[in-house]
Amino acid sequence: PAYLHYYVVPPRAHKQAKPQSICTLRSIMRFSNLAATLLAVGSANAFVFQQPQNHAAASQSSASRSSALMMASSNNSDDATSDPFAVFRNVAATAALAAAIWSGPNAVVGPSATSTTLLPEGITSAVVANAKEMASGSGSRVNKDPESLLRYGLPIDNKEVRQLQPVIEEIRQDISTKRKAAALDGAKKAKSILKGKAAEKMTKACREPAKCSAIIDGMVADIDPLEAALSASQDAGRGSEQERKAQDDAYAAQDALQKKLTNLEEQMVSQGYVTPVPDDYADLPLLRGRATVEMVLKKADGGPFDVEGTNYPEAKMKMIIDGYTAPVTGGNFIELVDKGFYSKMEIQRSDGFVVQTGDPAGEADGYVGTPSKSVGAGKHGERLLPLETFLKGDKGPFYETTMEDEGRGGQATVLPFSAYGAMGWARDEYEPNSGSSQFFWLLFDSDLTPAGKNVLDGRYPVFGYVVEGADFLRDTKEGDIIVSAKVTEGIENLVQPK
Repeated sequence: PAYLHYYVVPPRAHKQAKPQSICTLRSIMRFSNLAATLLAVGSANAFVFQQPQNHAAASQSSASRSSALMMASSNNSDDATSDPFAVFRNVAATAALAAAIWSGPNAVVGPSATSTTLLPEGITSAVVANAKEMASGSGSRVNKDPESLLRYGLPIDNKEVRQLQPVIEEIRQDISTKRKAAALDGAKKAKSILKGKAAEKMTKACREPAKCSAIIDGMVADIDPLEAALSASQDAGRGSEQERKAQDDAYAAQDALQKKLTNLEEQMVSQGYVTPVPDDYADLPLLRGRATVEMVLKKADGGPFDVEGTNYPEAKMKMIIDGYTAPVTGGNFIELVDKGFYSKMEIQRSDGFVVQTGDPAGEADGYVGTPSKSVGAGKHGERLLPLETFLKGDKGPFYETTMEDEGRGGQATVLPFSAYGAMGWARDEYEPNSGSSQFFWLLFDSDLTPAGKNVLDGRYPVFGYVVEGADFLRDTKEGDIIVSAKVTEGIENLVQPK
């Protein structure tokens, strides 16, 4: 099992005495590979008799268990030729070293890394230990596709479409890894589902069955060019121009198929469905459904955005904001975008872990407006939001508390921090109801922030994902300017406060 250790980087204040920010949490999942390598190399070396070597005497510190064990292992190697039991001692010493690292990871990551003085209030050693247990018990592959996560986040319950979705999505993964035969098999399986009895059951689950029937027919039609492209890729020489073109055609066909899958699943949301929200928050804007936001950013110095060696004069991003999972947070964001609050605002944090903005000029930490009676206002009149958390299996979100406080640590959120460009609502790490207008894009890295194994899920709400242009975040820096932010779809789903 991988040992998880969290580095806590203190939040950066955008102005004097500005506490609001997310708590940057880094996790390292390197231990299992390191321990396995040490054990394997040490065990292998134990069975190879080596020439005796001279080792200088070294003093042992009481805090350096790993160094002492390494010296013991080396000394045993020196005596291998003269002691027939040296082989077994080497194996035992190497295993002991791995055990020492497991029980005392300071030997690997340094003493300051696990010091409890670096852990903010609420992120105790118990939380870190719990995270390790979650990692040990998790064997599932991390879903890093934002559009897939949004599909799974829809409030629908149709077994047939949930069986179809992974078949279609895995085709794209097979294309990217050039598992052409597997991709072709997936396309054939998807066509079989869409032309079988499952299609009738999916159609009956839609608000408008005739529309879904047309969507399914279109999906079947999209599979024909997909199969043709995959077959052409199989026939083309590896690395040839023909293979590249066939791969591009396969991607395009699969993308068209996925978009229709999204349309099909959205049709399955019940007519008039509303995510339950307590009446306490009726005086805050709510998002009943989903909305699309498009942003354009430019460099403060007028320079280009460099994305993998290609320069762009501006960054364009498209985001889907999810009011099914985060109706209060999503509604607040859509209202502020529609007001023009984020237009002309600078990026205020970019540290390789998150890109963050939303802190207006002046004393206030967030948007100053009419506060909710239940949550109240900040010290400078900021409209504050309750922390909003929606866990899988629940009928709706719960508010004003983290899932650890609820005794549900480790459970999965409906929308997780597992995609590059996941959008989270920033708040003071010590106050659950301190968010106002600051938000961040997570620069997700599966090695640093594994989904379900970090302390972002359930502590900060995910209210949307970047679905186009997320790569621009790699070169988005502090001082870059949001030239425009507009709601391009779904503004009718915004319900203004009563």
